[in-house]
Amino acid sequence: MSMSRIGKRLWAERAGVRRLLSGLVCVAGLAAGASEVAAQTTSTPAAMPGQPALIDFFRHPQMRSAELSPNGKYLAAVVRSGDGSSMLAVIEVDQPKNVKVVAGFGDASIGRFDWVNNDYLVYSAGMTEEGNVRELQASGLWSVHRDGSGERLLIVPKVGVRDSTSSRVVDRTLTPDWALAAVPQDGSSEVVVLNVRGDTKGDLRAVRLARLNVETGIRRFIDEGAPQGTQAWWVDATGQPWALQTRQNDQVAVYLKGRAGDWIRWKTGDLYVDPPPTPVSSDGQSLRLIAQRNAQGTTALFRVDPETLKIEDQPLISAKGFDVTGGLAYDRNSKRALGLYYNTDAPGSLWFDAKLKGWQAAVDKLLPGRANLLQCGECMTSSRMLVVSQSDVQPAEFYLFDGASGKMQMIGSSRPWIKASEMGQRDLVRIRARDGLEIPVMVTLPRGKAAGPRPAVVLVHGGPYVQGTQWTWNPVSQFLATRGYVVIEPEFRGSTGYGDPLFRAGWKQWGLAMQDDVSDALQWAIKKGWVDAKRVCIAGASYGGYATLMGLIKDPAQYQCGVSWVGVTDIDLLYSVHWSDASDVWKDFGMTAMVGDRVKDAEQFRRTSPLKRAAELKQPLLLAYGASDLRVPLTHGTEFKGAVEAAGNKDVEWVVYAGEGHGWAKLENNLDFFGRVERFLAKHIGTAPSPAPAAQPAAAP
Repeated sequence: MSMSRIGKRLWAERAGVRRLLSGLVCVAGLAAGASEVAAQTTSTPAAMPGQPALIDFFRHPQMRSAELSPNGKYLAAVVRSGDGSSMLAVIEVDQPKNVKVVAGFGDASIGRFDWVNNDYLVYSAGMTEEGNVRELQASGLWSVHRDGSGERLLIVPKVGVRDSTSSRVVDRTLTPDWALAAVPQDGSSEVVVLNVRGDTKGDLRAVRLARLNVETGIRRFIDEGAPQGTQAWWVDATGQPWALQTRQNDQVAVYLKGRAGDWIRWKTGDLYVDPPPTPVSSDGQSLRLIAQRNAQGTTALFRVDPETLKIEDQPLISAKGFDVTGGLAYDRNSKRALGLYYNTDAPGSLWFDAKLKGWQAAVDKLLPGRANLLQCGECMTSSRMLVVSQSDVQPAEFYLFDGASGKMQMIGSSRPWIKASEMGQRDLVRIRARDGLEIPVMVTLPRGKAAGPRPAVVLVHGGPYVQGTQWTWNPVSQFLATRGYVVIEPEFRGSTGYGDPLFRAGWKQWGLAMQDDVSDALQWAIKKGWVDAKRVCIAGASYGGYATLMGLIKDPAQYQCGVSWVGVTDIDLLYSVHWSDASDVWKDFGMTAMVGDRVKDAEQFRRTSPLKRAAELKQPLLLAYGASDLRVPLTHGTEFKGAVEAAGNKDVEWVVYAGEGHGWAKLENNLDFFGRVERFLAKHIGTAPSPAPAAQPAAAP
């Protein structure tokens, strides 16, 4: 794949994109007042329209993200042209017809982008349209003026070739082992970049830190005096390092910078079993925030005294039943923290400043029942803010809000073709597992009153040591709900985001108590009268694929069918397949603690291996894998398919997608796969699906 500078095809499309963006702004009505917005967002149709098309759930967003310049005069956004290409465009807010397409690729997407100051942006390359997932530390970095001039390649991407026509100085362009770390909010022309050094196996060994001028390409290191083995850095709002972490095998140490500029060894711990507190954010002055467990066992944000380095007794922010993560909202001009952005089951904010609190309340009144995030760079001198608004039924929408006038304008929508009135309601509930442990469960109920219990899909998240659900619009859950299925997503033990007791209760419980939690969530929904116990399918990807197979084997009476994609089929294969992307540190220490010891727990691995128990799986099964998957290599699927069919189960649908990794990046493959899912579910537990696409994409045999 070529990562060259903006191609000729992109420039030919600029006029079309300009019309698209102007249309987005005009549709919203630039003169729309607060009352008009309120009326628009609270109206509800009398009757539910027809079923949305499959493609509506999986096609790329029309506007993926947006960000105001610090002075609020310009809006940058990633948008898509008619043929699906993503581009970075800049709109002059007071003259919305003035639109500049400043960056884009003919063979890749725009990844992350940020305003460096009021004039310059930086951006990286994202996932290609062909579906090859980029490596996190090798996506390149470019800078460009807001008018599209002065483009410079700052970091060469790992894939592709250099373009000799680019405006850059060759000997200043950084190699692919560099990556963007942070964009300081100090008004300078510099960003913070990090250099990742690994061993011959690719495992991380050290990380260096530098500031890079986006206009000149000049780099200067800012990691002087750091201890050897530094593998993680935290910089404050002004782009200066204030915390770092070193690691030796599974032992980690956190250092904080003292007032004299020296690095002080602060806290130590075990990387997986008993990690030290995690640095979060700093305003570069007196506010330093770290995340650690509180008395209730959930993670909260605490202040650290910059003089004594002592953690305050009471958290700055905590949430009952949730781990809180987040970062600072910072004002560039006054150089002070205005509040915190945080995340629990949905994104939110906590404002220290009274004016921002009032603006948040005004926006929440205009857009009720949603998570509304306010963003500004110079909040104390400009009343203009960007609002990102979303909910369980509404994909992200972007608004401009003027705090002084109280008026709001809609700029665009990520998925304007999605109608909230057709989506299912998502709610997080908490149930008791059979041993009494509290388990969060996200439930999506189809629209409309049910005549009786409905068919259901138990959708198991991957990871497994992640937070699997959010109270935001989810394409898979909503797709299933619009097809008439109750969607049950258990946050089984081992999941993060809900406190240490739930997380640690899942250690060494693959196929055991973790699997029981999935069953208990289903039984709870059946007792509520929502689910027809005779029409249930279990589904999931990665670990969720493993849980799907184990559910069919361990609890065969509960499920009429299963859908597993990129699924683990044998725990022992996680250790033995050497071409996976799992690091040696994770295999040697993390997996041993959380999944199990390959030698000591060999019998448990055998009992909880779908591959070794394949003969017990009798239900219809849909299996799908990516041919280029490094997380769960294809051998997981091929070995299991052979074993289950050899045992006599001929009702196995099998598909492998060429060029895909751990999940589907190509739109055509998402349409093919979820079209298969729709027909598979309809055949075994549901009603008639939508017609199959006229032409199916080619899949590897």
